Amino acid sequence: MFRSYAILAQAVAIMVAAFLIVPNANAQGPAAVDAHMQWWKDARFGMFIHWGPISIKGTEISWSRNPNPGGANPNGIPAAEYDSLYRQFDPVKFDANAIVALAKAAGMKYVVFTCKHHDGFCEFDSQYTDYKITSPQSPYGKDIVRQLADATHAAGLHWCVYYSQPDIHNPDYKVNQPAYDTYFHNQVHELLTNYGKVDLIWFDGLGGSASFWDAQNLFAQMRAVNPNLIINNRCGLPGDYRTPEQKIGAYDDQNPWETCMTIGDQWAYRPNDRYKTSQQCIQTLARCVGGDGNLLLNIGLRPDGTVDPTQADRLHAIADWMKVSSAAIYGTRGGPYKPTSDFASTRKDNKVYLHVFKWDGDKVVLPALPKQITSSRLLGGGSVRVSQTSDAVTVTVPAKSHDTADTVVELTVDGSAMDMSPIASAAEYTATASNTYENNSEYGPDMAFDGDESTRWATDSGTKQCWISAELPVPKLINGVDIGEAYAGRVQKFQFQYKPAGGADWVTLVEGTQIGANYKATFNAVTAKSIRLNILDATDGPTISEIKLLAGK
Repeated sequence: MFRSYAILAQAVAIMVAAFLIVPNANAQGPAAVDAHMQWWKDARFGMFIHWGPISIKGTEISWSRNPNPGGANPNGIPAAEYDSLYRQFDPVKFDANAIVALAKAAGMKYVVFTCKHHDGFCEFDSQYTDYKITSPQSPYGKDIVRQLADATHAAGLHWCVYYSQPDIHNPDYKVNQPAYDTYFHNQVHELLTNYGKVDLIWFDGLGGSASFWDAQNLFAQMRAVNPNLIINNRCGLPGDYRTPEQKIGAYDDQNPWETCMTIGDQWAYRPNDRYKTSQQCIQTLARCVGGDGNLLLNIGLRPDGTVDPTQADRLHAIADWMKVSSAAIYGTRGGPYKPTSDFASTRKDNKVYLHVFKWDGDKVVLPALPKQITSSRLLGGGSVRVSQTSDAVTVTVPAKSHDTADTVVELTVDGSAMDMSPIASAAEYTATASNTYENNSEYGPDMAFDGDESTRWATDSGTKQCWISAELPVPKLINGVDIGEAYAGRVQKFQFQYKPAGGADWVTLVEGTQIGANYKATFNAVTAKSIRLNILDATDGPTISEIKLLAGK
C-alpha cells in the first residue's frame, strides 16, 4: 500500500533534500531555526514512554529477549517465552488521559511513545502482523497508540511516534531485507495516517545505513504525507536533529539535538529501579537547554498501565519548579555561558537566564559578559544583587532564596542577548588521554570532566597503564581532588600530578594503590595549568566517571 507513493517520491526529492540540510554556522549566536522545527525548539522538554509486555518481567525491553539462554546473554528470557508475554499483558488500569495530564503538568510539550520496539510487538492495530496489542490472543485487545494519540491531541501537546526499524521477531529482518523494508514502511505509513496529526517520528536504527532501510524512499514518502514532519537521525540519513543517549549533549547552537534519558537506570519499568533525584532531573533539563538542546525524559509504565509512584513524584517536583522557572526554558536558546556542573544559562530577546546549581556561600562568579546588564530579578521573587566588571559578573542571592535544584536569575542586557558568542567557563578543560575505548567519543576523556556522573572516560579492555590529562584555560589554585572510578577496583596504582604555568615536567601531588568509587585527597595548594591522572597498573581497562578539582585557599 505504502509503495503506491513511489511516484510522489521523485516529486518531493528536492523538498526532502532541503529538510536534511544542516543550518549554516554563524560567527556569533545560535543558528537560525528551520520553520518546521520551530515548535520543537521552543518546546525544549518532552516525555518518552517505553512500555510493553516485558513490564510483566521487569527486565529491559527487547534486549532481554534471548533466543540462546546459554549464550552471550545467559540471564535473558527465552524467545518463545518472551514472544508469548503479550498473551498475559492486560493493563486494565491504563489511563492515557492521566498520563498525558502528568506530562503536561510537568511542563512537557510533546509525547513520544514506543509504538514498536526492537522486539517487534506493536502497540497499535497494524494490519501487517498479528503480533500486536489488538490480537485475538491479547487479553487487553485495545489500541494503546490510539488512546495516547487521542489524549495527547486533546491536551494540546505534540504527538510523536517512536518506531524501531530493527525487529528481532520478524523472520525477514536481515534475511530478506527488501521484504522487511516493505513491511516496516507500511507500518510507518499506518502510524502517520491512522492516528491524527503526527509532528515527529523517532526512529531507532542508528547502526543501519540509508540503503539498508531504503531511507531515501521512506523519507520521500513520509514527506509526501506530512511535509512538516520532524525526523530524527537514526535511519541512515542526517534527519533534522541528533540524539545523544543517556548523556547530556555538548553545547551546540548550530545543529539541533535532543538528549534522551531514563528517569531510572532502565528504559522499561523495573521494580525498585534506581531513580534519579528530582534535583538531578531538573538540572539535567537546565543543562540540556543551556547547551541549546532538548530533553526527552523517559518513564516506563507498570504492567497494569499505571505510573510508578516514584516516577510520578519526580514529575511533580519538576512541575513545581516549572511553575516558577518555565520562562527560562520555553522558547529560549542555549548560552551565552556554556553549561557546567555548577551553572548553565539560557537566553531570549534581551534576557539571559542564569541557572545556578551550586553557590559559593551566597554568590556565584561568572566570566565577563560583552554587554551591559541593566537590571536583574530572581524568578519566584527575592533579592538579588549583580556587580559587573570587565573581568567577571558576580551574582549574589541570600541562601534562604536558593532553590535546592536550580535557582534562576534573569539578567536584562542593553541589546540582544542572541548575538553573543558562546562563553566558556573557567571550569571548562581541554582533555586528552593515552587511550579511549574503541576510539568512541562517547567514552572520550572529556567525559571525566563534564560534571555528569552518568558519563565516563573508558579505555580498551586489557589496558593496564594509561593516563588522562586536562589543560585548564587559565591557571587555577587547587588543594584537592575527587576522583570516581566507574568500575571500582580496576586501578591498582596511580599518581595525581600537575604542571605549573610555564612548567615542562609533571609534579606528583598524591599517589596511591586504589581509587574506588569516591576517592578524595587534599594537598598543599598549588597553581596548576594542567593536571593528570597517571595510572601505572590496573587489572583491566580503567574507566573514570569524574575528576573534580577542589579550589585552593
